Amino acid sequence: MGRPPQEPAGEPEGLFGMAELMAAATPTRAREHRPFRDGPKARELLRVGEIHAEPAAAASWRGQQIIARFPDARVVETDSHWRIPHLHGNQGNVERWVRVKRETLVLGERTSLTVRPNGRSADWIAPGLSNGCAMACAYCYVPRRKGFANPITVFTNVDRVLNAIGRHLAATGPKKEPNQCDERAWVYDIGENGDCSVDDLISDNTADLVRAFRRWPTAKASFATKLVNPDLLRLDPQGRARVRFSLMPPDDSRLLDIRTSPVPARVEAAADFLDAGFEVHFNLSPVVIRPGWRAAWDDLLRMMDDVLPHRVKEQAAAEIIMLTHNQDLHEVNLGWHPRAEDVLWQPDLQQPKRSENGALNVRYRSTVKPQAVETLSRMIRTRAPWLRVRYAF
Repeated sequence: MGRPPQEPAGEPEGLFGMAELMAAATPTRAREHRPFRDGPKARELLRVGEIHAEPAAAASWRGQQIIARFPDARVVETDSHWRIPHLHGNQGNVERWVRVKRETLVLGERTSLTVRPNGRSADWIAPGLSNGCAMACAYCYVPRRKGFANPITVFTNVDRVLNAIGRHLAATGPKKEPNQCDERAWVYDIGENGDCSVDDLISDNTADLVRAFRRWPTAKASFATKLVNPDLLRLDPQGRARVRFSLMPPDDSRLLDIRTSPVPARVEAAADFLDAGFEVHFNLSPVVIRPGWRAAWDDLLRMMDDVLPHRVKEQAAAEIIMLTHNQDLHEVNLGWHPRAEDVLWQPDLQQPKRSENGALNVRYRSTVKPQAVETLSRMIRTRAPWLRVRYAF
């Protein structure tokens, strides 16, 4: 796929109501054509036996759709999706870290509808329709705020979220100058705190987001994923959605990317997603410095160059994201996956960094990180010169 044509100026085509979403869902999401969502790999990720739901979320059309999808699950009413006593702040859940992700689901209504500036992966961070993930990457930043448990929280007030994005886009107007996010379109990250490919196993939230951006010629949705979900190929984004396959050397992924699709499968899926109308980029993320890391990344870049067809390469771009870890997550990981901490927690290479919310993070030292970024950038120029690096962090 070449570059999309110049987007016409103008505001988004109206706003979204629930009736419109209901009417649009059926032809795009025909249930008889969802083999992956109903197949064994999806069931291994999600065997939901308990759904904690705010009353309004459970009563909503989307909430009812999700509850019907898991008919054997026990539905438990909760006042707040953020305050569920035996989930959040319960250290005992460290021993059930993966089991909670597989068996527990939370339904709530999103109250914050703010669109935030970004400038790295995207121009803007959209209010997402989920928080948490069924996968269990040992370095994930999301559980730091959820207190020893990180099941998926699905937000059911889809129309309010889509309308908030539409209003923001209308107020912003068309992009006047290109930047590293995109030359023409405003890019909105729609999956900051979750994985849209996993969310699609639960509900039509991802489909509704992709369908909305298909109507907005001055905008483009973007999300990173570590799950190859072939059901997304049916969404027909028409170039208005960018999927970013997160990649790391396969040996690192087997240790750190728990319950995700194998890295070779993510690379091989790129052409199918491009042919289905997605823009396809890559996240080289996170880059973990450990013995042999240079050779491992060199092998990954060779694999990408060998496997990816020319049509993927000519539109591809990448982000380099160095590992940032967290002291609290380090302690959690020691309780369920201590081997991961052998490579994630390296005080000799790392320095503390206090985050905006007060959490104590660690990142590679200022004497280490720039050298590692330059080393990987140099390898890209040698092994995959077609891969444009949008930014490194």
